Amino acid sequence: MGLIGGFCHLYIGQEAVVVGVSMAARPSDQTITSYRDHGHMLACGLDPKGVMAELTGRRGGLSKGKGGSMHMFSKEKNFYGGHGIVGAQVALGTGLAFANHYRENDSVSLTYFGDGAANQGQVYESFNMAELWKLPVIFIIENNRYAMGTSVARSSALTEFWKRGMAFNMPGEAVDGMDVRAVKAATERALEWCRSGQGPYILEMQTYRYRGHSMSDPAKYRSKEEVQKMREEHDPIEQVRARLLADGVSEDELKKIDGAVRTIVSEAAEFATQDPEPDPSELYTDILL
Repeated sequence: MGLIGGFCHLYIGQEAVVVGVSMAARPSDQTITSYRDHGHMLACGLDPKGVMAELTGRRGGLSKGKGGSMHMFSKEKNFYGGHGIVGAQVALGTGLAFANHYRENDSVSLTYFGDGAANQGQVYESFNMAELWKLPVIFIIENNRYAMGTSVARSSALTEFWKRGMAFNMPGEAVDGMDVRAVKAATERALEWCRSGQGPYILEMQTYRYRGHSMSDPAKYRSKEEVQKMREEHDPIEQVRARLLADGVSEDELKKIDGAVRTIVSEAAEFATQDPEPDPSELYTDILL
């Protein structure tokens, strides 16, 4: 409908990652991620109206309509962005972990980045510092296989990204990022490691995005058959649905959940279209000179 200006990076297909991690984390743990941040904000418990209003650049958005799709923040929920520069959040997330270590507050920095960002130099500087100082940070690599549009097989010499921590003596593991149970269990192990003072941990979430890199990407670098196969055999939401039905939950109960979700989405969309745009004076607030 043209209501969202600029880029918008969808999270469809990757939902099990942030949901599983959030189920294992504490409210005091910090979350920081890339520009594909909408799923993370919702999983952190932020108001969908505020998320949608930010997407459409409205006054009630979580960054007052000034951050847009890629730059949302919430101090209340310890959500530190939403960052548009590829890999930039990794060093910042390591800084959050340093603050936790310095304050001895038992919190862990949950630092998300993708397979494309995994080839950035600052990632390895962060790895080295985190392990050297035993910082409480979980580096969560959301490996959706195509970065901006190039298969990991064509862009990475080592495609098992969790093994990259071995050069710094950092433990890690690969996780089925399409199964929320596997994600939660792996995150619990990693959090226990970090909170016990043993330093950082890598979780490579093997996941898949159904849409292009952003709204301007037609995703012609992969076949429709590949996407359809992933949807049919590995969809994180449909897997949960199938397990619930097998456990005796009725179709009617699931329909009620679907209906409640549709209501939330509809109300958020309505709010975002009716909410006014920021006052021009907002151009001069929240600026560091």
